[in-house]
Amino acid sequence: MFESAELGHKVDKATFKREVPKLRAELLDVQYDMLQNKEFPVVILISGVDGSGKGETINLLYSWMDPRHISTLAFSTPSDEETSRPFMWRYWRALPPKGKVGIFAGSWYSQPITDRINGDLRRPALDEHLDDINRFEAMLVNEGALVLKFWFHLSKDGQKQRLKALEKDPRTAWRVTKESYDRLKTYGRLQQVAGHVLRVTNTAHAPWIIVEGTDDEYRSLTVGRIVLDAMKRRLSQDGLQRVPVAPPIVHPIDNKNVLSELDLKQKLSKKDYETQLAKYQARLSELVRDPRFVGKRSLVLVFEGSDAAGKGGSIRRVAAAMDARQYQIIPIAAPTEEERAQPYLWRFWRHLPRTGRAAIFDRSWYGRVLVERVEGFCTEADWLRAYAEINDFEHQLADSGAIVVKFWLQISADEQLRRFKERQATEFKRFKITDEDWRNREKWDDYVTAVCDMVDRTSTGLAPWTLVEANDKNFARVKVLKTLCERLETALKDDDGKYTEK
Repeated sequence: MFESAELGHKVDKATFKREVPKLRAELLDVQYDMLQNKEFPVVILISGVDGSGKGETINLLYSWMDPRHISTLAFSTPSDEETSRPFMWRYWRALPPKGKVGIFAGSWYSQPITDRINGDLRRPALDEHLDDINRFEAMLVNEGALVLKFWFHLSKDGQKQRLKALEKDPRTAWRVTKESYDRLKTYGRLQQVAGHVLRVTNTAHAPWIIVEGTDDEYRSLTVGRIVLDAMKRRLSQDGLQRVPVAPPIVHPIDNKNVLSELDLKQKLSKKDYETQLAKYQARLSELVRDPRFVGKRSLVLVFEGSDAAGKGGSIRRVAAAMDARQYQIIPIAAPTEEERAQPYLWRFWRHLPRTGRAAIFDRSWYGRVLVERVEGFCTEADWLRAYAEINDFEHQLADSGAIVVKFWLQISADEQLRRFKERQATEFKRFKITDEDWRNREKWDDYVTAVCDMVDRTSTGLAPWTLVEANDKNFARVKVLKTLCERLETALKDDDGKYTEK
């Protein structure tokens, strides 16, 4: 894999000086075109062996392009805040918006490679991690990003000579540390691990570009031209390049589905409601204060449902059982300009709770396969691929210790109409009813189809859907609380023996 990067590639200084002015001018032109169009971001990964010119190349790109529209993200050992969230959290937060360039000096590849070299990550776990990365990069490309991955290579002798040359120059001596020479000792292991990583993640939508790092002029011109050509080609494309997706599910001809089979007549008397509400709120309060939850777990609650199904009321009953400092309620509406400039999952990643905390989403990432699908706010390819992307997202949450609990609150069309009219007639409830709510009733059947698809494709063992019969608000609220307590108890019991109810 690295043979072509050990051929002694070289560019003489005269050629370099002659080519650079034209290259710089073109890079600025294409950067401003991209900034004006704001159709896509550029994500550049700079990786490779020590001494191969990674830092010099980043500095050069800054000097050749407008630095106001470039961000460089350098990642080292995760902070306490980062380790209390999913592995990819800090990278999601650093993604550049459309029209901008983000350069990653150290990326989502750095830690898995280091862990594998040090023997802290077994081969199957590494491959599983690389599969996650491939799907993440496919999502970035499908969302419009141009992903360029550079690996700067040096032979072992070339790396040793490079480190000695940097060490002799007072201007660069600071770059060479004891760790640099320590890593030289593991050169063979790095090449073995990196070769495997590059092979597995060398995809059509985000291929690796291996560049020989021996000659500064060659490396700089090569990277500059590749970045320029890729940005030009991306600007000239009509529409996005998308990874193929499977067609929609064909629904059963007998019209029987997960919603039609719900018994919406279930009710709970006021007396039973008050008794069970107090019982489960007390249990929930105890569970979220349990040391096993506070020290190792977090809670991600998703509330989706028909308009006027009672999501807000259920959320309030859950929140009433928790310390206000322990949770955050995130109401999801139409994305802002800042959010539209990022992949659609970005605005949810930024709200993920740290260990011992809870995030309660009043509507969620499922908007992509519900309202955006039904209302035509995204293409069929967008919402079809979203099922797998959402499953990956929730899998990463669960792997990091999050307990993901998802509720769909369902009411009948007649009950919805009654509640709409009640809201219109009640002064302090009028804000809850909009013209859009009335329009959505006309697409009731389309939403039923979308919900059934959503449940079929995203109700997983790690993050199953709980369908809540919500014609009776008392019944719905108690079912939500009871389910939440049961999920928490099961998770904590699996973590450490048996949960003992006090």
